[in-house]
Amino acid sequence: MEPLIIVLFIVIAIVAMVFGFIAAQKRREAMLSLASRLGMHFDPGKDKSIARQYDFLDKLRQGHNRYACNILSGNYRDHEVKIFDYHYQTGSGKNTHHYHISFFMLQMPMVFPELTIGPEGIFSKIGQSLGYDDIDFESHEFSRKFCVRSKDKKFAYDFCNAQMIEYLLSNSDMNIEIEHHILAISFSRRLSPENIEPNLERLFEIRSLMPNYLFERR
Repeated sequence: MEPLIIVLFIVIAIVAMVFGFIAAQKRREAMLSLASRLGMHFDPGKDKSIARQYDFLDKLRQGHNRYACNILSGNYRDHEVKIFDYHYQTGSGKNTHHYHISFFMLQMPMVFPELTIGPEGIFSKIGQSLGYDDIDFESHEFSRKFCVRSKDKKFAYDFCNAQMIEYLLSNSDMNIEIEHHILAISFSRRLSPENIEPNLERLFEIRSLMPNYLFERR
């Protein structure tokens, strides 16, 4: 009976690999089609240099075995953007955990201080208990739902203006990060190809809600 069980496990593993390969191929084809429609370049291969180049962004600094793939890049609406699937893992051996997220980056003409905005959760509360306080706002609902951190509180308040707060309260499923010349949003899951373009538009909506005076030379 035991050899039969072993054979069964092997068959299941092979079937899972085949279905995984087919799903990955369909995703690449859908992303290629999207890149063509948006007038952007598409690279399906694994790229570890992005994690190194942008390691000032918190989300790209987590775990190990970090790489991007299915990368869309180019000029979109007069801004340089990158969109990609991103992988990292934590632990080792039987305790290895793999994470697959979707990441969007927009290059801005000026350098900004670090600012992170994400849904309030257990890990942000643990961080607060260790002294990593988030910034509170007049909107109690916003302060309750989001963890906002920056060493430059004035920039945080300027960025999180009334319009931005209203928008984020209606779009609370993303993480936002700004540092140097990059505005980025990310999601804790890998988005389906049909959800890439709508979320690219959300990235630009966030950019449009940043006050113009932030882009004046200080």
